Amino acid sequence: MAAAAMSVHQAVSTFCTPKPRGGFRRSKTLHRRLVRCCEAAVEAVAENKKTVVKNGNDSLEICRVLNGMWQTSGGWGRIDRNDAVEAMLRYADAGLSTFDMADHYGPAEDLYGIFINRVRRERPPEYLENVRGLTKWVPPPVKMTTSFVRESINVSLKRMDVSSLDMLQFHWWDYANTGYLDALKHLTDLKEEGKIKTVALTNFDTLRLEKILENGIPVVSNQVQHSIVDMRPQQKMAELCKLTGVKLITYGTVMGGLLSEKFLDTNLSIPFAGPPLNTPSLQKYKRMVDAWGGWSLFQVLLQTLKTVASKHGVSIPTVAVRFILDQVKIFNKKLELSFV
Repeated sequence: MAAAAMSVHQAVSTFCTPKPRGGFRRSKTLHRRLVRCCEAAVEAVAENKKTVVKNGNDSLEICRVLNGMWQTSGGWGRIDRNDAVEAMLRYADAGLSTFDMADHYGPAEDLYGIFINRVRRERPPEYLENVRGLTKWVPPPVKMTTSFVRESINVSLKRMDVSSLDMLQFHWWDYANTGYLDALKHLTDLKEEGKIKTVALTNFDTLRLEKILENGIPVVSNQVQHSIVDMRPQQKMAELCKLTGVKLITYGTVMGGLLSEKFLDTNLSIPFAGPPLNTPSLQKYKRMVDAWGGWSLFQVLLQTLKTVASKHGVSIPTVAVRFILDQVKIFNKKLELSFV
C-alpha cells in the first residue's frame, strides 16, 4: 500500500461521480461493485499507525489518522479551553498524536500551545517526540514580501509555542494572482532557516500543484476534500502525486457525520423528521450530497455501507474511513476532534 494522503476518487469514480437523481437507484451493477470495493477495504490488512511524508531531504513522520481542529473555529458553539486541552491529551495518549489546525480556526493554535506545554510538563520526553502540530496559513492575496511571510509565520510559532512548525500547509484564494509562488519561495527560505520543518499545500488544484513543483518548491503533501461521495482528487491529481511522490491528506471523509447510522433511513425533506443539520460541517456536506445526486441516492449509499459494516461488526464511519485509507494513493485521513 502506498503511503499517500490523497483521495479515493478513481477506484469508485463510476459510482461517485455526480449523476442525475435516480441514476444510481436504477443500477444494481454499481451497487454490487460498491459492496465489493468496501468489503475489500474492510478486510485489508491493517496498516501502520504512522507514515512519512517527504520530498527530497524534507520528511516528517505523522499519524495516518489526524485530529482535525476545525471544530474550534466557532461554528459549533463555545469551546471550553481546559476541556479542549484535556481532550487533546486523551487523543494523544491513545496514540492519535498528530493535530491539524489553521491560523483561522479560532483559538486552535493557542490550544495547541497550551496542550504542548502540558505535554512538556506532564509526559516523558519520548512522548513529546511523537506529537506533531500541522497548521495552515491562508493569507489574503496581497503582495507576498519576505517580511510579510516571516511575520505571519512568527505569529503561528508564538501561538503554538514552538521554535519550528512541523508542517506549514499553504492555501491561496486567487490563482489569477501568481503571488502564491512568491509566498511558497519565502516559506521555503524559512524552512531552510529552521522555522518550518516541511512545506505543504491545502486545497490546491492539479494544475497549480504541477506548476509549484516545476518551480522547485519541495512540498510534501496537499490536503484535499475526499470521501466516498467526493472522488474528485483521483481524476487527475492522483496521477501527478504518483509521479512526484507528493502525498494527499484527506478531510471530509465521513462528511461531518452524514456518513453514519445517525442519518440512515431519514427523510430531511420533512421538517424535524431527521437529525438537525446544526453544524457548519453538516450543512456543508449536505450541500455536497444535493449536488452529487440527492438525499434519496445518499440513502442507498448509506444502506450499502451499513450492509458492509454489519457483516464486519463495525460502524458506517469505520467503513467510510477504511475505504479511503485503503486506496492505493491515500496517505492520511483527517478526523475532526470531538470535545464532548
